[in-house]
Amino acid sequence: MAQVIVQVNDRPYTMQCPDGEEDHLRELAKLLDTEVSRIRSNVGTVGDIRLLVMAGLMVADRLSESVRRIEELEEQLQGAREARNATAQQARDMELKFAERLETAAERLVGLAGKIG
Repeated sequence: MAQVIVQVNDRPYTMQCPDGEEDHLRELAKLLDTEVSRIRSNVGTVGDIRLLVMAGLMVADRLSESVRRIEELEEQLQGAREARNATAQQARDMELKFAERLETAAERLVGLAGKIG
């Protein structure tokens, strides 16, 4: 496990993470610190715990909205897949009907050629 010191609300916090995840942890801490700074500038001075809870809730709200949007996009994708499959089936059906009609026409032409020749 790696140890990383991150800054949130101008305070250092020593955190542990799996080896190789240090940069990701720093990015997450930066995201949280950005929310803390935004809240602090809007509401002024509040306690650290309250500030962190508010920032956590803001991040959780963004995550929740992202999850909802992903679910909507997955539903749209599933609908597009179903439409594509239905269209492909229609194309196969039309191809089969066309082949049957072409075969019928060919049989008629052979019959007519037999009558003429």
